[in-house]
Amino acid sequence: MKQKVVVTGMGVISPLGNSIQEFETALKAGKSGIRRITLFDATDFEVTIAGEVKDFDPSRWIDKKDARKMARFTQFAVAAAKDALEQAGLVEVTENGRNRLLSDPEQTGIVLGNGIGGFEVVTESFHKLFDHGPRRMLPLTVPLMIGNEAAGNISIIFGSKGPAFTQVTACASGTDALGQALDLIRSGRCAVVLAGGTEACIVPFAVGGFQMLKALSTKRNHEPEKASRPFDADRDGFVLGEGAGILVLESEAHALHRGAAILAEFAGYGASADAYHITAPAPSGEGGGRAIALALKDADLAPEAVQYYNAHGTATEINDPTETKMVKYAFGDHAYELKVSSIKSMTGHCIAGSGGFEAIASILAIREGFYPPTINLDKPDPACDLDYVPNTVQYGPIDVAVSGSLGFGGHNGAVVFKKYPKN
Repeated sequence: MKQKVVVTGMGVISPLGNSIQEFETALKAGKSGIRRITLFDATDFEVTIAGEVKDFDPSRWIDKKDARKMARFTQFAVAAAKDALEQAGLVEVTENGRNRLLSDPEQTGIVLGNGIGGFEVVTESFHKLFDHGPRRMLPLTVPLMIGNEAAGNISIIFGSKGPAFTQVTACASGTDALGQALDLIRSGRCAVVLAGGTEACIVPFAVGGFQMLKALSTKRNHEPEKASRPFDADRDGFVLGEGAGILVLESEAHALHRGAAILAEFAGYGASADAYHITAPAPSGEGGGRAIALALKDADLAPEAVQYYNAHGTATEINDPTETKMVKYAFGDHAYELKVSSIKSMTGHCIAGSGGFEAIASILAIREGFYPPTINLDKPDPACDLDYVPNTVQYGPIDVAVSGSLGFGGHNGAVVFKKYPKN
């Protein structure tokens, strides 16, 4: 029999706010976090908007000396991890101002999704290399930029000594990291795992690269809040975002033994590969649909048990009708009974961070009984014919929610969360 895994803490740094309360309030309000880019001068770009994290002062969570040795994506992850650990009651600050883990360090692991790493560090170091030569490069270029450093820094700062992994499956990274963490706990390798995703790539190189792929929205630079339009007939691409969403996962036995408040059960995970194309999903939707079906099988749930599907929902021409087919593949006729929504309409697409955000949104939806809206859905695409909770939050009981993610390369991941019966 599979060991039950539960969620006991959550932390978020996002375009919708830097706390769970701010994030939840914005979701319910249908508030967009997309604005004009301020992290660099985007004047010469076709794209001048993004979902930036605002009012982020790393010293609120991290010692200033430590923060200077971290790229932005790592700072986001450490901050979200600290908030998640505090909610779970698994960290305390010692007299000398350091963090002390309150679980067995050797039984506490980390699995973070990250797609791109410290791109702002790469950009700065390339400029120094080409303009002034290698001796002017940042001394910490490599440890700042590489994707595993978020997990590494969390381990160092909080003292966890179990596995510290980084999952890289593009935009599915955060969701796949959660699935890998689920398996670590079920196998008995860990009792506690911090898991989720983090990303910070609103830099000229990344925006320019996605722009050249014709993946980004360019039609609504003058009205940023309306640019991300999943499932809408007038969508024209995704809006890049950033941030981190981190969950504390535990075996149910471990959580009950210490008297933890349990937020939800993490019931299942499924993954698949399309084996089709380097950037486009398989048009049939079979690959992503199979990941959802595998997650439901892992959770030992019938499709009819699910009330809410949190969509990948990028607002690209190809993704949205293909994901609609995915949902129909996995849920059959029940697809028309589901509520489906994309919070990327509010956050933008935060690459690996999205899987963490969307898992947290799904858990909040279960706990608070609400369906986050898909804002800017004014003219539904006829090929997208499900209930996408257009524009305004809806309320109702939710026992089971599924969150799906798709990544370049044909990576598909899905996770299942259940209402915890003792809540």
